Amino acid sequence: QVQLVESGGGLVQAGDSLRLSCAASGRTFSSYAMGWFRQAPGKEREFVAAINWSGDFTYYADSVKGRFTISRDNGKNTVYLQMKSLKPEDTAVYYCAADLGAVVITPTYDYWGQGTQVTVSS
Repeated sequence: QVQLVESGGGLVQAGDSLRLSCAASGRTFSSYAMGWFRQAPGKEREFVAAINWSGDFTYYADSVKGRFTISRDNGKNTVYLQMKSLKPEDTAVYYCAADLGAVVITPTYDYWGQGTQVTVSS
């Protein structure tokens, strides 16, 4: 069992940066692939970024490639999403997720956090 708690969301202006954090409970965090997804009002949950258990493989949605960076610190049981050059269309609730399998871009992860709101004003 893994519990995930996101933090770091907020209201920012277009062009600003934010760093989201996702703290995981449990001693097997390093065994999990981690992903970030987001969901805007009236839209389906969409993939943002993912990282494998060791951190040496990352994958991004085209919409955030070059602006967002996913990373993890297994010693701190935490995964991060550094977001730069934010746009109004990045506004959504951001969720982190954990899975014992390989990195995937579908929302089929085993465990999910409650989400953190990111709002980008124009």
